[in-house]
Amino acid sequence: MPKNKISSSFAEAVADIPAGASVMIGGFGGAGGQPTRLMLALRDLGVGDLTIIGNVAGISKTTGYGWPDNLDPIDQGMFFESGQATKITCSFPVPGTTNPLSEIEKAFREGRAVVDIVPQGTLIERIRAAGAGIPAFYTPTGVGTPAAEGREHRVFNGRTYLLEHALHADYALIRAQKADTRGNLQYVGTSRAFNPAMATAARITIAEVDEIVEPGGIDPERVGTLSTYVDRIVQREPGDPLP
Repeated sequence: MPKNKISSSFAEAVADIPAGASVMIGGFGGAGGQPTRLMLALRDLGVGDLTIIGNVAGISKTTGYGWPDNLDPIDQGMFFESGQATKITCSFPVPGTTNPLSEIEKAFREGRAVVDIVPQGTLIERIRAAGAGIPAFYTPTGVGTPAAEGREHRVFNGRTYLLEHALHADYALIRAQKADTRGNLQYVGTSRAFNPAMATAARITIAEVDEIVEPGGIDPERVGTLSTYVDRIVQREPGDPLP
């Protein structure tokens, strides 16, 4: 019999995430493809010393980007506001303003967190490489900038490249539109950006979905992540107001 991958609640789905874990959180920017309910469950779990890996990680709460006007924005800064996270690897930890400060920048300025900023294309390639079993790769992105400090340089065909390492995580919290009971996932919109790659790069992948169907309920041409990579799925309540 196939393993039952359906969790009965968001709290159950994240219950075994321990202090000190590294956690990838899907999404492209603002509310786009973000596993909001899983994030809230992890916050409520209360474990600390977390390393967060994301893309646009700290701008929703200060800008409202992508959020309905009648809802308070949520972003990965919540884990720094709660004191649960001590490090983040991401591309955009702060908005283009210093008023108000994002929770991530507050934590950095107060010495409570390490902020590792990675160019967006390099970030997704590091995650993809982890899922593909590629330990490292060279890229020209960042040469001659602060991002190159302390990194190995190498010249290929007269052009300088930087060595970047694959980026793994203990857990990945991702968002998809639909799952079948085996864990195959279908995505829509910006949820295709980081979620599929993150699903392959973590030891345990947990998917938040709008709908769960029986095997065959997803067009094979629309499967964006194979069940092999998905360990748990949990369904949102119909009509959930959160993006």
